[in-house]
Amino acid sequence: MYRYIVSAVCGFLISIGSFAQETGLEGILKEISQNNRQLKAYQSFIASKVLGNKTENNLQDPEVSAFYLPFGEHATDDYYEYQISQQFEFPTVYGARSKRIDKQKELLELEYKTLRQEVLLKATKQLVELQNLQQRKELEQKRAEQAKQVYDQIRRLFDAEQIGILELNKAKVAWLQQQFEMDQIEIRIRNTLMNLQKLNGGNPVQADQIQFFEDPEVAEMQTLWEAKLSADAEVQMLPARESLAESKVKLEKNKVLPDVTIGYNYQGVNSSNYSGFLGGLSIPLWNSKNKIKAATANLEYAQANTDAETAELYTRFQENFQQYQLLKRKYEEYQKTFKDLNSEELLFKAYDLGEFSFLDYYREIEFYRQAYNKMLEMQKELFQLKAELLKHQL
Repeated sequence: MYRYIVSAVCGFLISIGSFAQETGLEGILKEISQNNRQLKAYQSFIASKVLGNKTENNLQDPEVSAFYLPFGEHATDDYYEYQISQQFEFPTVYGARSKRIDKQKELLELEYKTLRQEVLLKATKQLVELQNLQQRKELEQKRAEQAKQVYDQIRRLFDAEQIGILELNKAKVAWLQQQFEMDQIEIRIRNTLMNLQKLNGGNPVQADQIQFFEDPEVAEMQTLWEAKLSADAEVQMLPARESLAESKVKLEKNKVLPDVTIGYNYQGVNSSNYSGFLGGLSIPLWNSKNKIKAATANLEYAQANTDAETAELYTRFQENFQQYQLLKRKYEEYQKTFKDLNSEELLFKAYDLGEFSFLDYYREIEFYRQAYNKMLEMQKELFQLKAELLKHQL
């Protein structure tokens, strides 16, 4: 039976060059990216943050002032005056700030992309878990049927007084253990589906027929790393933060230029009046002190942090890649070994023919089952680790 199961498992593993799935997987991940509550909330946050950043580049409100001076001792009529003025920063400041706002928006979009990749990676791992559990469920059903056959056979022998109660009880316990294993897997499947439903914004995920088309190979480590540098949002955020810090330096340099005031003034007294334009410049003596130095220091930190974080990400990537290669090698060894082993079905036939006692049969069958379960668990870990390596493709 193991030989047929291994062949079936290998049958749906085909080479496609990347971690992907039929329309099923792509459709589920697309649905989750649209329905996930965390992603929806972050989209609203981005919208509010972008609008808030844009308000920083608004002009100051115009100022209107008026004077009416009827009191005091004077020979002429009452004096009155009004003035309309507008103050604004030097024009180049608005251009520099606008570019900084664009950088802030790019960084927010990368933060959203990072969160989206993390959510979809979590969903992909849950789908791999579900696939593993569905394989286990099918396998445990066959094992439970086989355990029931053994128990029924031993019960007939017991009724015929050919064996004792001890062996009957052991066969019954083995059957009950198999049923318990099936119940445990059913619970794990339900929990996994609930986790997927939560990721999908509370909407059920139809994932009963999921099949992964899996290529056991990935690109060379350096090629894969270069792909991550260009597509992984977590990596792209580092130069984006550096660029944002650089835009802050340019903005502060422009802000040392004087603010400008322009307006219109009208003065009138004793049927005479004067009117005209006014203008003024602020003298930037105190307000910009140390701001350029602070922005420059922040840029230096961002540049140093980019190098440090990139090195940390590369180290983590190397560890994952090496672990994947190790798992892949061991998994392929398990596959090859199981093809040469006697199957569980052959062991059952040998027991049925009386070549094994129940205890010998049970020991042998448990060895094969534990080993095969280990191979399926290794397969799950292998697929999940590969999904993590290819997170930048989500």
